[in-house]
This record gives sequence, C-alpha cells and structure tokens, in this order.
Amino acid sequence: MEEMQYQEMTLEDIFRALKKRWLLIVSVTLMCLIGGSIFVLFFGPEPVYQASTTVLVNYRAEETNKLTQSDLTTSQKLVATYTEIIKSATILEPVIKALDLDMTADELLKNIGVAKVNDTEIIKITVKNEDAELSRDIANTIANVFSKEISKIMKVDSTSTLDVAKTPMTPLSQNKITKIAIVGILGMMISVGLVFVLEYLDRTVKTADETEKLLGVPVLGVIPKSKDLA
Repeated sequence: MEEMQYQEMTLEDIFRALKKRWLLIVSVTLMCLIGGSIFVLFFGPEPVYQASTTVLVNYRAEETNKLTQSDLTTSQKLVATYTEIIKSATILEPVIKALDLDMTADELLKNIGVAKVNDTEIIKITVKNEDAELSRDIANTIANVFSKEISKIMKVDSTSTLDVAKTPMTPLSQNKITKIAIVGILGMMISVGLVFVLEYLDRTVKTADETEKLLGVPVLGVIPKSKDLA
C-alpha cells in the first residue's frame, strides 16, 4: 500500500489553524512585547545627540587683494582638502586637549562628520555624542581650532563660523514606541510561523474532509464525542 500523502494547506486550513492556536499566538506575541519593552526601556543604548556648525573658508590670492572668479573656483575645489584637514590629528588632537577628552584622535573621528555644502566654500561639521552639551562643545572647538590652524597650513585669507553649534535638545532616535511596536510585530510573526510548524508536524486527521482526501473513499458516518465516555 502506498504511503498516504497529505494535501497542501488551503486558506481554510490556515484560518482554522490560526483560530485553533490563537492562545499560542497571543502568548508568544505578549512575551516578545514585554521582553522587548524591558530591553528598550532599561537596557537599550543611550540616546545619541548631534550638534552641527558651519564654517566659511576664503582662498587668498597670490598678488592681489581682489577676489576674482578664479579665486572662488579654486576655493570651492579646495574645500575637499579642507574637510580632510579637519579630520586630521593636526586639528583633532588640540580639540581633545582643549576639552580634556578621554579618547584618541581616531576615536573622536568616528563621531565626526565633515562635508561641504553643495558647490560653496562652506563646510559643515557634525558631531555625535551621548552628552548633548559635549557634542556642541566639540563641534565649536573643532571650528575654532580649524580657523587658527588652516592659515598656517594653506593660503587661506580667513575663516568664519556661520552657525555656532547649539546644544541639541532631542536625541537622534528617541522613538522607543516604534522600536517596541517592531518587537511586537516580530513576535507575532514568530508565533504564526510556530503555528505552521506545529500544524506541519501534526499528522492527526481532524475532519471528515481530510479523511476522504487521504483515503479516497467517502465517509459514511461520524461518531460524535460524548462527555459520558471515560
């Protein structure tokens, strides 16, 4: 006799399985939701703050005090060089010393972003830190040190800070509710997947229709359950 093969689950079978094991779905989802909430609220990463400042750099012409279009073009092209100078130890080490930071230049660099603003002579410096006030102080100190050192390194007439970094009031990612909701959704997906696994492993025949599909013969009668049976 050939081994009987079970039919693929129909949409009706899926709804029946979900209805049958709804308590499992709710339980697993709640467990993940509670566990995720505890982790996010009490053991999650510290909030990170970001402060930004912008610096304007002017190129110094060789033999004239007049600023020509050529000088502007040259200055814009040199902004890429300036951004690399800002990220160098020549700038960062004096910043670390001035603020008495307990880190190396490489460690500080990981929390710094430097980029030019479109096709301008403006450089934007952003600093991320778990301390809001410290992120502000680092950004402003970098701008100040850069303004002092750049004229010694390259032909720069002047630098000026356009926007002084202010203390950020809110962290970059503070929406803990969203994170908790994501954990809850993942918990529900896991529980539904578990239901399908249990249904796949369950080889018992549950309905008369399944019996007809498996045996290929009609069901003549169904014996009802009785509470009187031991």
